[in-house]
Amino acid sequence: MSRSPPHPIPLLSMDSQDALAPLSLLPAPQNPSSHSWASRCGPLTWGLSCLLALQHFLVLASLLYAFHLLLLCSLPPGGLSYSPAQLLASSFFACGVSTVLQTWTGSRLPLVQAPSLEFLIPALVLTSQKLPKAIQTPGNVSLTMYPCRGPGCHGLESWNTSLREVSGAVVVSGLLQGILGLLGGPGCVFAHCGPLVLAPSLFVAGLSAHREVAHFCSAQWGLAFLLILLMVICSQHLGSCQVPSCPWRSSLAASTHVHTPAFRLLSVLVPVACVWILAAPLGLSVIPLQLSAAVEAPWFWLPHPGEWDWPLLTPRALAAGISMASAVSTSSLGCYALCGQLLHWPPPPPHACNRGLSLEGLGSVLAGLLGSPLGTASSFPNVGTVSLFQAGSRRVAHLVGLLCMGLGLSPRLVKFLTTIPLPVLGGVLGVTQAVVLSAGFSSFHLADIDSGRNVFIMGFSIFMALLLPRWLREAPAPLNTGWSPLDVLLRSLLTQPIFMAGLLGFLLENTISGTRLERGLGQGLPSSFTAQEVQKLQKSREKTVQEYGLPFSIQNLCSCICQSLCCLHPISEDHKDEERGPSEPGETSDLLLGSEEPCPASTREELRSQ
Repeated sequence: MSRSPPHPIPLLSMDSQDALAPLSLLPAPQNPSSHSWASRCGPLTWGLSCLLALQHFLVLASLLYAFHLLLLCSLPPGGLSYSPAQLLASSFFACGVSTVLQTWTGSRLPLVQAPSLEFLIPALVLTSQKLPKAIQTPGNVSLTMYPCRGPGCHGLESWNTSLREVSGAVVVSGLLQGILGLLGGPGCVFAHCGPLVLAPSLFVAGLSAHREVAHFCSAQWGLAFLLILLMVICSQHLGSCQVPSCPWRSSLAASTHVHTPAFRLLSVLVPVACVWILAAPLGLSVIPLQLSAAVEAPWFWLPHPGEWDWPLLTPRALAAGISMASAVSTSSLGCYALCGQLLHWPPPPPHACNRGLSLEGLGSVLAGLLGSPLGTASSFPNVGTVSLFQAGSRRVAHLVGLLCMGLGLSPRLVKFLTTIPLPVLGGVLGVTQAVVLSAGFSSFHLADIDSGRNVFIMGFSIFMALLLPRWLREAPAPLNTGWSPLDVLLRSLLTQPIFMAGLLGFLLENTISGTRLERGLGQGLPSSFTAQEVQKLQKSREKTVQEYGLPFSIQNLCSCICQSLCCLHPISEDHKDEERGPSEPGETSDLLLGSEEPCPASTREELRSQ
């Protein structure tokens, strides 16, 4: 095992052929070890793909387990008429279907679909409960659950009715997302989201789950600290350690030795396995009381709509669904931008955003019809995992989706995942959310960080997005307008940190005057740029078509799509470019009034060096 000299390691992105190739916007530093790995390993093999998919699956399972546990803890004392493992299995199946569709015909980014906090908050508001103080586990008297004792509390009852209403809100959310995507709304909004809109959203997204992470880690702080320490050591301190003789080398690779950053690529699997094994003799690998049931989960079942009962559509569910759709759309657009930035891909074009949100809505409709109380959305923790591995692949995302679909057919196997120790959930979510938090700082660096305008937008958006939910949560009396659906809508929207940060950042960014250079937006090409440099920008557009375009197998279906749905594919955009014809150097200069600032020399040199 050799350790390479300290240097930045370029993020690796796997294209449609899943070949390892470093992608960077700037000239990558000379890194012999990483270059040899990218060039000699050849196409990404199934062995390495399966290992990466297994780790993404562990992150996804942690999210599903954590959010279902939090939701069930918030319900009045009662129980389900079926096994909670079947509830988890239906969510796994919906997430698997949504992940496969998203990477195949959606945004085309290697994004894993999972429930997010934007679904959990309206669900908790809909059930008129607060987040639990802690999670109750057998054999641990220090962790107790505080039931609701207010005037709106109910007695012992079945949870089926409450979960049916939440499932109805998930269906409404999916339908609204699908409609927004078909109308082209996400693409239009994303075009006006610069760094000062994305930075506050990503920053708040990283901080939004800190309370839940603390609750899970409090079950055993020692194990949680050990897991975090192992993940940090494997991904950062030992991330540049190269292990010779790559075992996943393809048959076409050269016979020379290939060095692989094994510690970085296994920075989730190895720590989780170690802590899980260590927690077993300590009695922490037990099923929480909220997920245990007298009804035994079957080994095999086929999820289908109406398994237990159909979703319940009420005015309160409609209000919660509107809140879910608004917050999840904001979160997913930020997730698209973050994933593309980590993979050094061009920004997602409007048609990719529209398709992505439409298929996310389809996944949420499927989840709600299957009885799941949580929908599907692009997972920030899984994007943080991509940053830890410094590698992303559509093949890996496909394998995760297929694994979730297969596991969703066996509730008995899903029940085994409920033995994951709570400190493992807190540690995994804590590290991955921290990566998302750091991405907010990285996005802010794209704008002028010395501008008073930008500093105000960044600080005001973040502070208010964190202040308002806390104020509503700790208010002596809940928000009451006299109409219950309106109360649910306002409480759900105003307690969504990511939605508030994105909304405030979007309004301030697009209403406060500022130059394009100050806002961190792309500058037009000055007339002094040569035709060769303009041709390089054309190659960037070709890369956008290559990465975000529809797969070849369904491109022929684009001609069958009616004109009203043209926002889902790049045909209309390509026709517009062809009608304009080729542009001469200097023809694409910035035509906005008051934006005559020259292109910086550094930007020009960076473009010429590509």
